[in-house]
Amino acid sequence: MTASRFPDAPPQIAALKVDERGYPIPWFVPWFDGKPEFRAVDPRQAAYAARHNLCWVCGRPFQGALRSFTIGPMCAVNRVSPEPPEHLDCAIFAVRACPFLSRPMAKRRNTADLERRPPPGLMIERNPGVTLVWVTRSYRTEKQPEGGQLYRIGPPVSVGWWSEGRNATRAEVLESIRSGLPLLRNRAELDGPAALAQLDRMTERALKLVPAE
Repeated sequence: MTASRFPDAPPQIAALKVDERGYPIPWFVPWFDGKPEFRAVDPRQAAYAARHNLCWVCGRPFQGALRSFTIGPMCAVNRVSPEPPEHLDCAIFAVRACPFLSRPMAKRRNTADLERRPPPGLMIERNPGVTLVWVTRSYRTEKQPEGGQLYRIGPPVSVGWWSEGRNATRAEVLESIRSGLPLLRNRAELDGPAALAQLDRMTERALKLVPAE
């Protein structure tokens, strides 16, 4: 099945298979019993994409130096993504079409029955309400002791904040940062005063990226 309910999707997205609802099936989605499982990520695909310079949403090669990351506000603070980069138009399509990214009240479905391992790093189990498309020329991978790898994102060339499939307001972004920071601060408190001071510096840096009124 290749017909999509999204006629304006980028060509590489339109070329993906779709599920019975007409939603494109991202390249990273694993299959169980012959069906795509959108709640899970195939870690093999993520590693393969990073290693072979592929967009992990569509599976196609990158052209040029720019890479896009679809991240939450807390990832904007620590500049770390649990997922590899994607094409900018794939990222924009994702924040407009993905139910979890485009609906602030949506929740992740229960994954206890899935054969998957949690993403590396500190997983924040919440829908932040806003999503950031971060475009950069550089990133590096960091293997994690528990397995898998994180992606240390380079300085932004541009950023775009999204909510409900549209540009997010300054108030929405600030509220999402405010509500998420305690989760990072709790972790930093375990590491001591130096970690807290570093978190304050990273937060101040991230706040400079918040959109104007």
